[in-house]
Amino acid sequence: MTTAGAIEAVWRIEQPKLAARLNRLLRDIGLAEEIAQDAFVLALERWPRDGIPRNPAAWLTRIAKNRALDRLRRTTLIDGKHRELAIDFAALERETPDIESMLDEDMDDDLLRLIFTACHPVLPAEQRAALALRLLGGLSTQEIGRAFLLPETTIAQRIVRAKRTLRDAEIAFETPRGEERRERLAVVLEVVYLIFNEGYVATEGPHWLRTDLCGEALRLGRSLAALMPQEPEVLGLLALMELHASRFAARVDGAGNPTLLLDQDRSRWNWSLIRSGLDGLARAMLLTPMPGPYLLQAMIAACHSRAVTAADTDWIAIAACYQALIVAAPSPIAEINRAVAVGMAFGAAQGLAVADTLAGEPRLKGSHLLPTVRGDLLAKLGRVAEASAEFRRAAELTGNEKERALLLARAEAPVSQP
Repeated sequence: MTTAGAIEAVWRIEQPKLAARLNRLLRDIGLAEEIAQDAFVLALERWPRDGIPRNPAAWLTRIAKNRALDRLRRTTLIDGKHRELAIDFAALERETPDIESMLDEDMDDDLLRLIFTACHPVLPAEQRAALALRLLGGLSTQEIGRAFLLPETTIAQRIVRAKRTLRDAEIAFETPRGEERRERLAVVLEVVYLIFNEGYVATEGPHWLRTDLCGEALRLGRSLAALMPQEPEVLGLLALMELHASRFAARVDGAGNPTLLLDQDRSRWNWSLIRSGLDGLARAMLLTPMPGPYLLQAMIAACHSRAVTAADTDWIAIAACYQALIVAAPSPIAEINRAVAVGMAFGAAQGLAVADTLAGEPRLKGSHLLPTVRGDLLAKLGRVAEASAEFRRAAELTGNEKERALLLARAEAPVSQP
């Protein structure tokens, strides 16, 4: 790996942790992120020349802490809050002479505090999710925009406003309890799953799969499950991510090109993750008589995981689960997936009829998903020219190089997938 690639990898892993630790001390999310970014900018300047430190995380923490202290010392109007922060830093230096020990103490707690803070009810729901994705996933505004099917400028405005609101409201940096925790949980789970999805199919760039983001989402999901072991939707989300992650090795070929689900070599699936996901799903199902959105999606993933071959897939059960999901949490993405399942269970003509009802859906404007699904269904019906046109349209709309290449190849030979 090149030095630049190593720095990017360190950024993905350490930025959320560093921002969380700084936010605990500074009580200002925007300032914490700014100082964390300053530390990485310095790494970009020095590491290519001096080499990557033995402990990159400790190096970044030391730089960030020193910059935070400098920022406070330069403040001309030091109020009571800043005096308290300066005392906190002094105490931290006395209590932790070894900078590396800072990285081990309550790191998971800090990250959970950060995600719950970013999802505070004082923020509109759309700002909460965008801010947490930015802080905890290290996602760019373009990546977040793709996750929400919104323009990049809209996402950037949401993040700026969210930081300002949290700063002005002086929101406590804490993990809520009781009813307040449950109120924020839905957005927290949405954020974690959006981070996972961005890794599962990257928005842009040369890679189809970004396991760093998926790994971070899994880590956050496991932390949430440890914190709330009786919450069925928390367990359901973790099971869903584990079942999806079990396919990583089979999702790309030797050149990194995408391999679609029904074409995958199932012997390459991670059966340890599948067992863990199925066990988590079973525990979650015992906790509720009415599955929520993440449990329903985990049930769909479980249908795929239990099928020894693609032909063994229970598409009727999957279509029923998607119908229940649309009732529990209506969304155009769920409708698109239901079209696929209906097409597999009851024939391409019925699947296409479902897909065509989404033609005027404004939230799908600019998304490649609907033309991709229509292309596959049209190919199954032998409408080759129409299928080819849909695949080309989808290729124009995706920002991922591997996905674009796959779609263009299907446009040239629009043979239906099995």
